[in-house]
Amino acid sequence: MERRTFGIDPWSQTVGWLTMQSAGKGACGSDSSAARKHAICDAPTSAAVRVSVIDRPTSSTATVAWCDPRSCRYGDQVWRASIARQPGTCALSGRSIGRGDAIYRPRACRPSPLNASAMILAAVVEDVPRG
Repeated sequence: MERRTFGIDPWSQTVGWLTMQSAGKGACGSDSSAARKHAICDAPTSAAVRVSVIDRPTSSTATVAWCDPRSCRYGDQVWRASIARQPGTCALSGRSIGRGDAIYRPRACRPSPLNASAMILAAVVEDVPRG
């Protein structure tokens, strides 16, 4: 007697899962719009958030490792030099950031990263040697 298996093969399941993730999910595997509304990513509000500058590819970019176990993890996120549009707190040093201060922020992309509103003071990033 022939044995029949019903279901989807593992490859099709994987492709389907990846398609679903890229269509409606954020980079951390949760619904990006809902997660962004609830994630507090403008500053490390907990000792659990770890931020480090791992490279300076150009004079106006930095590669940052961001790990927040509550919401997201980015191992090599590109941040660009910018000007603060609103006050905040430096994610790396904890120092205050005022509107108009020179900062670095995550590069804009779609979908937006969960830490899109985070900032690091430019003076703190510029202390890291360029690679």
